[in-house]
Amino acid sequence: MVRAHFRGRNRLLLFFTNQTARMEADNVIPFEQPKPVSGFSGVPMKSDLVDQAAEIVPDPQILINMVSKRVQQLNTGRAPLIDTVPSMGAADIALTEIIEGKIKRAEQPIT
Repeated sequence: MVRAHFRGRNRLLLFFTNQTARMEADNVIPFEQPKPVSGFSGVPMKSDLVDQAAEIVPDPQILINMVSKRVQQLNTGRAPLIDTVPSMGAADIALTEIIEGKIKRAEQPIT
């Protein structure tokens, strides 16, 4: 029987329960995780932008969905609708677009 233990960030150690084989440093298999490709910095979004956007979209669930969908679009290559600076992350761009009225919630007709 084999037991698996994670050690560190990208290392998986396998241990045999009958101790017939010992794990050595050269037996460690590194698992590479793909990094997300984004042209935007990975800095956390600014809380003042969240507060301003919450005044425009008062329902937090809808605001979260709008921001996350727009961040996904930006990370897949869509161009920002506003002028940006290098220190802005994708969430900052999405929030600023909502604040400036570039992105609005589409009202669905009642059927």
